[in-house]
Amino acid sequence: MFSFSFLCLLAICGCTFAYIEIPQDYLDAIIQDKADESSAGEYNYDEQGDDWTGTCQTGTNQSPIDLIFEDSKVVAIPRLRFYNYDQALQTPLVITNNGHTANMVIPLTRAGQRPSINGSLLPGDFEVQSVHFHWGSPHTKGSEHAINYQRYDVEMHIVHKNRIYDTMGEATLHPDGLAVLGVMFRAVDRVTSQHYGLNKIFNQLPRIVEYNSNATITGTLTVGQLLGNIVTGEFFTYNGSLTTPDCAEAVTWTVFPDVLDYPRRQIAKLWNLRDSRRMPLVDNYRSIQDTNGRDVYYRVLQ
Repeated sequence: MFSFSFLCLLAICGCTFAYIEIPQDYLDAIIQDKADESSAGEYNYDEQGDDWTGTCQTGTNQSPIDLIFEDSKVVAIPRLRFYNYDQALQTPLVITNNGHTANMVIPLTRAGQRPSINGSLLPGDFEVQSVHFHWGSPHTKGSEHAINYQRYDVEMHIVHKNRIYDTMGEATLHPDGLAVLGVMFRAVDRVTSQHYGLNKIFNQLPRIVEYNSNATITGTLTVGQLLGNIVTGEFFTYNGSLTTPDCAEAVTWTVFPDVLDYPRRQIAKLWNLRDSRRMPLVDNYRSIQDTNGRDVYYRVLQ
């Protein structure tokens, strides 16, 4: 049994005049996510992050990087294991334009569990926290990582926190704190898509064009649906960082080389979003970083 609050989204993000009923723990998570985002301070993508300071400048295990098969260590890696990824999440969900991306905090499942992952080279059990996107423009590719020197139209990040840490803020202080799944999207000209979960998110993007606006998603949605039909048994994995300030070197990355084809008309909705300056929120990707001799591992499909 969950306690519910009848709440105005105005209290969450400051602009949408609509009342919704959501679980108190989900509201708390949304408010905390907003606070974490604000703690990074003001930043933009005018120079693709090259002007960011602190660890973003001085760190040696930074992300994103170019993932090159020939330079990777192809070793026997355990499969990545997914838990409760196929279980329906509590709804409504809230998607927000935070000025840097379209972000959605992930709630518990309807059974009160939190989807999680382990296996691979992950140093523990990691619970899903949120999902967000990086994209280009009508004329540029927007993925953060490159795969064999190729960048794609969109990169989706599903962010997880190590279960041993209480908060995202605490997790970012430890090299085993976070795990992020990176999924590439390729824009295709087909009109319709069978990717039900992604469609539910992208169909709401016209409602969050303005900075700090938000929209709700109802119906049935699972975290697994966000992965579409990609092959999850083959992937790159390496130790890196967040790709936004403060670029904390706390992330075990898993990036799938299998690319998800998604309608260009859906991806184009991202290009209409606005940042905190009311400027087009496009090209919100960080430039490729040096590997600095780090090992990148590759798991082949077995």
